[in-house]
Amino acid sequence: MSKKAVLIIGAVLVSLTILFAFSVKIASTIINSGEGIAAKQGVGLIEVKGMILDSKETIRQLRYFLKQDAVKAVVLRVDSPGGIVAPSQEIYAEVKKFAAKKKIIVSMGSLAASGGYYISAPSTLIYANPGTITASIGVILKLSNIESLMDKIGIKSHTLKTGKYKDSGSPDRQFTPEDRAMLQAVIDNTHQQFVRAVAEGRKLPIEDVRKIADGRILSGEQAKEFKLVDRLGTLQDAIEEAGRLAGISGEPELLLPPKKKVNYLDLLAEGAESAYNGPLGRAVGGMKMMYEAE
Repeated sequence: MSKKAVLIIGAVLVSLTILFAFSVKIASTIINSGEGIAAKQGVGLIEVKGMILDSKETIRQLRYFLKQDAVKAVVLRVDSPGGIVAPSQEIYAEVKKFAAKKKIIVSMGSLAASGGYYISAPSTLIYANPGTITASIGVILKLSNIESLMDKIGIKSHTLKTGKYKDSGSPDRQFTPEDRAMLQAVIDNTHQQFVRAVAEGRKLPIEDVRKIADGRILSGEQAKEFKLVDRLGTLQDAIEEAGRLAGISGEPELLLPPKKKVNYLDLLAEGAESAYNGPLGRAVGGMKMMYEAE
């Protein structure tokens, strides 16, 4: 390659690097432009959409709004079939802390079931549409066995472990009665945690919650009859009610949280986590209890 060609290629690479860095800087400026909320009083909006696999972003937004004097109340828009147990519990705890200091109104979308309902329970007030699918108070753990398939294609598995339960639920060995009893006890305990959380959050007798905590789904209208939601209404109804409860006269200003700063290492990590949580991850041994509507 000639010296001139090398210089041209080098110049192009340097230009692309500068352009990329400039683009990231501009993006960062745009993302961070929402960090200062105007002094005008308003209602914050936080959205929880899809599977609840992680709690960090929702907690970040809740804590952000809690520190803003201009934000007098928050609407938590929930449209989720549920998710993993621990992140749902972490969001529940943060919503409970928030509700002790400021009003937080839940607006349920088309689906706010299982973990989606769990995180809603400790809020100040819950709105649902009449046709919202909600409740599904239960815990699920799905396990697969591919032992016979491995035998057919000539794959042998060898496991070294420190106790008989260490590989319980492994897809490459039989699921024993002892495995079933042990895992069922864990699921039953986690289910009781769910029941207690709903009873506490909704201020209901725990026996009343147990009667409907069998995994059944309910429409928003049915859920209101069981006192799992307070009112039937839309997102706009929830926003207006949040404004009234916060003492804001007129239509409240709707305030959005600043977007999360882009971190490309986090994106790579999230991609790896998604693969682990997906069908492939579960097939190779990912075991996660879910608050998930079927």
